Amino acid sequence: QVQLVESGGGLVQAGGSLRLSCAASGIIFSAANMGWHRQCPGKPRELVAYISHGGETNYLDSVKGRFTISRDNAKNTVYLQMNVLQAEDTAVYYCAADLPGRPTWDYWGQGTQVTVSS
Repeated sequence: QVQLVESGGGLVQAGGSLRLSCAASGIIFSAANMGWHRQCPGKPRELVAYISHGGETNYLDSVKGRFTISRDNAKNTVYLQMNVLQAEDTAVYYCAADLPGRPTWDYWGQGTQVTVSS
């Protein structure tokens, strides 16, 4: 059974930082491309940060230079370090896994709320 469990969300003031974690089980984590997505109120879900199984990263333009995605294959965990948070970053953040031979982003976590107060 595949499980992705996010943690680390919360309420923070603008300019502050949060670190999200996503612990994976039931998958070969080292083979998975991992992504952090978010859904802002009234907007469609969007991919914020991506890290390939080989460690290559890519970011949404609006978070470049502020967010950093990383992974620890020994812990089956992917992280999202978010700095200089802005009110526009308020959203539910979801971790997702993209595995070889499976539909893209076939597995999702339950989401964690990030609220940035201005």
